[in-house]
Amino acid sequence: MTEHLHRTEVAIVGAGPVGLFAVFEFGMLGMSAHVVDTLELPGGQCTALYPEKPIYDIPGFPEIAAAELVERLRAQAKPFNPVYHFGQQVVGLKRSDDGRTWRLETSTGTQIDARVVVIAAGAGAFGPNRPPLPGIESFEGKSVHYMVQRPQDFAGKRVVVAGGGDSAVDWALTLVDIASRVSVVHRRAKFRAAPDSAGRLQALAREGRIDLVVPFQLAGLEGSDGRLEAVVVADLDGNTHRIEADALLPFYGLSMSLGPIAEWGLNLDRHHIAVDPQSCRTNIDRVFAIGDVATYPGKLKLILTGFAEAAAAAHAAYALVFEGKALHFEYSTTRGIPSV
Repeated sequence: MTEHLHRTEVAIVGAGPVGLFAVFEFGMLGMSAHVVDTLELPGGQCTALYPEKPIYDIPGFPEIAAAELVERLRAQAKPFNPVYHFGQQVVGLKRSDDGRTWRLETSTGTQIDARVVVIAAGAGAFGPNRPPLPGIESFEGKSVHYMVQRPQDFAGKRVVVAGGGDSAVDWALTLVDIASRVSVVHRRAKFRAAPDSAGRLQALAREGRIDLVVPFQLAGLEGSDGRLEAVVVADLDGNTHRIEADALLPFYGLSMSLGPIAEWGLNLDRHHIAVDPQSCRTNIDRVFAIGDVATYPGKLKLILTGFAEAAAAAHAAYALVFEGKALHFEYSTTRGIPSV
């Protein structure tokens, strides 16, 4: 086995909440998992779009922040020792000669042999819409960030937030008490965020605690060796303005696509994968789909629906992984979980 070749019972495509819970459900039935995701962090849209937003329909939690939900799901999966492959997209799927194994290949050359494949890709592989600024690549990951993992990383820094939606406004509100200065750049005076959040932003601007740079758009970056010194913005007439900055957070949404998955021969219904609602099987043997990417009559696009689908897929996959071995159903209170 080479450094880039792995073998496992189940390969899960997508590390959003449903993909993370699938690790737990398969693990409870004795199946090991490798998880692949295009993002650098787990959590899917919960991490990329609204980590601080409260979620109200998770059983047992009257209210839980999206980021906390992701952390709890990852902790729940930890006893089963999943292997994560972040920052990679699955680009190839090939069946073994005996038809009992699939080999997945990722964009970085990683290969995973798995008895079953579970697609938990949400809306598909996605990444940030990058502003078309010359040389921005040299700043990415150092002083230009498309997601915020630890707000305290920006303590005492001059931060420019670009965008007018919920992500931009929410992070500006979060960082105002952490960063030394927060500037918000938007091409319109009106913001698309939730009215309450937009109102708080305007109030902080009137108090002089946040700089609203409107109507402007990003025009250039100044700095060297990945260290940002200033963000250049331009108004609608082309007049430029320089904002001294240590960090730029552009929030222009995400580009989403099934990518290579769409070429695998799956039955697709408007960019979703049609499955059997009882087992979440697709039309391809040993390939399942769960969460928002899966569709069937009456499907509800809720996280809790995806959780139930993960359990159904795990039980359906058991006979494929452990051929000839009967599955004796047990509740988690009876079975218990491995110690961490």
